[in-house]
Parts: sequence; structure tokens; C-alpha cells
Amino acid sequence: MHSPIVQEPRVARASLPSSGSPVAELSVLECDRDGQRVALPYAELQIVARFGVSARGGLDAHAMGVGQSARRKMLRRGQRSVMARLRLGASERVLGVSAPELTGRIVALEDLWGKADTEDLYERLAGARDTVAAAAILESAIVARSAPAQAVRAHTSLALEAAKRLATRSASSVSAVADELGVSERHLRRLFQETLGVGPKAYAKLTRFHRALRAARESRPAGWAGIAAGAGYYDQAHLIAEFRSIAGVTPRELLGELRTSGSIGRV
Repeated sequence: MHSPIVQEPRVARASLPSSGSPVAELSVLECDRDGQRVALPYAELQIVARFGVSARGGLDAHAMGVGQSARRKMLRRGQRSVMARLRLGASERVLGVSAPELTGRIVALEDLWGKADTEDLYERLAGARDTVAAAAILESAIVARSAPAQAVRAHTSLALEAAKRLATRSASSVSAVADELGVSERHLRRLFQETLGVGPKAYAKLTRFHRALRAARESRPAGWAGIAAGAGYYDQAHLIAEFRSIAGVTPRELLGELRTSGSIGRV
């Protein structure tokens, strides 16, 4: 069973697949005109392969660490990208380095996988019939390259359980989750940094942002007070402040950008 594929600019977050793939979600982007795209930050690491004039030699691939803020990027007509968002905690298994080593960084895939494996991937991607096929090729390469799943270490399991609770319960605070798990907030912060490359408060901020953004994109018109309450913000002013912090614009302005130009994950 393959990971779900999301075709950009639609950016609904797909449910996790039941297979053992280290990939949580696949997405593709095809630019039919020159234009600026919004690169949204996510708490998961991502591997991106690009085709076209913007890519080195017409085809390149990079691993992208956890980001904290959106970026705007001009993409040219004809550029295509396939993106694989990894499961939380899969960095070492897939890339051979810990998540903190990649936080805030964009690293050429060949620097992590080596030249031979990366060039083999490029050859296969170059022969793909379309971007959906290229996404499947990227996932298969990730699965083949990743180390066999080992028993999850206790501290990793704890961090992932905390992340699950923060991501699925909008009103949960970091201190409340730490109490539920029987650890101090300081200890939980350290486990998050070691496992995910970002602290629990930053992780909670990103998951709140995406909860609110999904709700807003599904609402016509967006009722911001209700969205703020449902996503776990104190109030609408809190939501607006965090959108400005992450996206650099108001929620309404970000929705307008996404409706006209789409999102490209973290490219």
C-alpha cells in the first residue's frame, strides 16, 4: 500500500497509511505559469525532487528540515516537483542523520545518501511518465534506502506519543501533556528536540496553525472566531498573531495567496 498522494495546489493533509512506509504523505506540483508560491513550514522532514529550469542540471533532490516560518518563492512555468513528507521520528532511519542536524536546513540528497544511490534515483525519476509516477518512484527509493525498523527506543516513543496528543487534541497544552505522561515539561522539551528537531511548544504552534488553515480552507466563508476556538487558540487575536508569526501575513491574506497560487510544501 502506497502513501496517499496529494496533488498541489490542494493541500489537504492526508491520513497516515497503514503500511510500514516511513513516508506519511506524497504530493506533486506542476507549474503551468510563472508565479509565486507559498512554502509553508511543517514539523515533519521532507524530501523534494525537482524537475525543470530551477533544478541543478534539470533534476535535483534535497532533504528539508523542520522550519518555523513560511517562505515565498518564484517558480517558473514547466517546473515540476514531487515531495515526500516523512513520518515523525523517521529521520535517522531514512536519511542517516538525526532531525536536529537538519532543523532549518536544506541539504542536497547526495550528501546524505551518497552519489551512487542519488544518481540511481535521478535516472529512475527521469524516466517517469508523469509526476504521480515520479512520486511513487521517490517513495520506493525512500523505502529501499531506509534502515529496517527497529524497536522504538523509550524516549522516542514518549516524544511521539506526546506529539500525537498535541496534534490531535486542540486544547492540550505542553504542560498538560507532560503531566499526563508523567514527565516534567523540561524533560519533554529535551526529548522533542532530540527526536523531532523542534521543541513541543514550536510543534504545538505549527500543528495549531495547520488545524486552523485546514478549517479555514474548508469553510466558506471562514468564521475566524470559531476556527480559533476549534484549533486551540485562546481567541481570534491569538490566531492572527500566530499566523503573522508563521506566514508573515494575516489569515485572510494567506488564504488569498493559497487560492490564487497554491502551496508547495517546504520547497
